[in-house]
Amino acid sequence: MDEEPLHVTVWDEGPTGAPRALLVHGTMTWGAECFAGQRPLAGMFRLELMDRRGFGDSPDIERSDYAVDAEDIGRLLGDGAHLVGYSYGAAGAMLAAAARPEAVQSLTLIEPSPLRTAAAHPVVRAAVERIRAAFASAEGAGEMSAEEYLRQSTEAYGMRLPESTPHLLRAVRSAMRERPVWDAQIPLAPLARAQMPKTVVNGTWETAHPDYRAFVGDALATCGEYLADMIGARHVRVPGTDHAPHQDRPEVVNDVLARLWQS
Repeated sequence: MDEEPLHVTVWDEGPTGAPRALLVHGTMTWGAECFAGQRPLAGMFRLELMDRRGFGDSPDIERSDYAVDAEDIGRLLGDGAHLVGYSYGAAGAMLAAAARPEAVQSLTLIEPSPLRTAAAHPVVRAAVERIRAAFASAEGAGEMSAEEYLRQSTEAYGMRLPESTPHLLRAVRSAMRERPVWDAQIPLAPLARAQMPKTVVNGTWETAHPDYRAFVGDALATCGEYLADMIGARHVRVPGTDHAPHQDRPEVVNDVLARLWQS
């Protein structure tokens, strides 16, 4: 694995020795962009926002992989920190927490996306099959540009097409060739045994575009509920949000995080 150091954005505006929190972003984004809404927490905590390999200002990687992310997270945890993983980043966070539970002071998963891990539930199992078929169809259609991939990932589901900045297009290109997180099967027994406080946060998805919710939204909500039950986590649902509750209603999620990190 490429051992070149990752880029980590640090927001530390609180007292000396404030508790550390390591935040791991999802796909097609990077640390500071993904967690901009959590910046107010820097008045009480030291926020460390890693850029996963291939994203933000971190080194390139041939293929982004949640297992590689887990190794990076394990190193960045150091002697201990609160750990937050969003979407794709939740898979790496789960693996790192299972490998180094003593270094994880609390674990928060926001809209975790390793769907296959929850495929015992029929709603999730159907979504995995649906996504697998969609991926196979896309591969058969030939190479797609980053701009077109971004368009199909947003406008097709009623979301606004963001401005195509160099950082965003790099993130999209990395996302196009990353190891599929929906097919990740994360061992849950180590997390169930781990004693750190655990929280899973999901949107309620009622405001999402119907096609977006039908394709993956209901499955993500079900996956979050399933994972929370299996690992002994508190499950928080944020009304009026879908796949990015920490961005759509940051004040709600920040309150959840602050209470957890202060407990």
